[in-house]
Amino acid sequence: MSRPATAAVIVIGNEILSGRTKDANLSYIAAKLGEAGIRVMEARVVPDVEAAIVEAVNTCRGRYGYVFTTGGIGPTHDDITARCIAAAFGVPFGRNEEAERRLRGYYDPDQVNEARLSMADMPLGVELIDNPVSIAPGFRLENVYVLPGVPKILQAMVDGLVGSLEGGTPIASRALTVYAPEGEMAAMLAGVQARFPTLDLGSYPFFRQGRFGTTLVCRGADTLAVAQAHAALVEEATRMGVESAVFDAATARDDALPPGPIRP
Repeated sequence: MSRPATAAVIVIGNEILSGRTKDANLSYIAAKLGEAGIRVMEARVVPDVEAAIVEAVNTCRGRYGYVFTTGGIGPTHDDITARCIAAAFGVPFGRNEEAERRLRGYYDPDQVNEARLSMADMPLGVELIDNPVSIAPGFRLENVYVLPGVPKILQAMVDGLVGSLEGGTPIASRALTVYAPEGEMAAMLAGVQARFPTLDLGSYPFFRQGRFGTTLVCRGADTLAVAQAHAALVEEATRMGVESAVFDAATARDDALPPGPIRP
């Protein structure tokens, strides 16, 4: 691809902005793209409003190599994403014959109705994205990939298409988790960051099993540098006498904070 391997994710839906539904798609897309060497540089959440969707799509598609939208391609009146993509590109909008064929083949004849068939209404000239879970396809138009909002369906579709994307060097990541407040680790982390300026080093505080701690993360395309930065973090944390923390994946979630002041 002529542009760098970067991406934006646009999450579409009033239900996200109202707090009624928690987004579960951004982190999945970002992780899968990272494995392919495509870095998510921006994420937006926009309402089911045509002007907002069109503006977000047009801004992001000119700025990044890939744009992924989630939500708004179902069978109800407020599923307007496909129509908005057509408006953003200035192309006709109508029934996609192949998408309609797939839908008619999936449902029993007495289950086919116009609401379901409306999921075949798309901009002219799109490439369909297979949906192995519930058949209704997403689509791609130039560098914009339009996906559903249901996490199970989206994940299956992302898994199927990520191998076809032209990425860069996969992003490597190493983490060190310690029982120490973030404020106590900040100076050390800044020092290691200065030694490895091409990497992204971050700190993420937590409260688990009744104790405060911090996860220190190194990320970058240079696998050797990531390993060296991680080793430097381990060395510095050991020198500071900080206790390391190991969590089972099933228990690695924050507990409720205790009453009283919090000292990062």
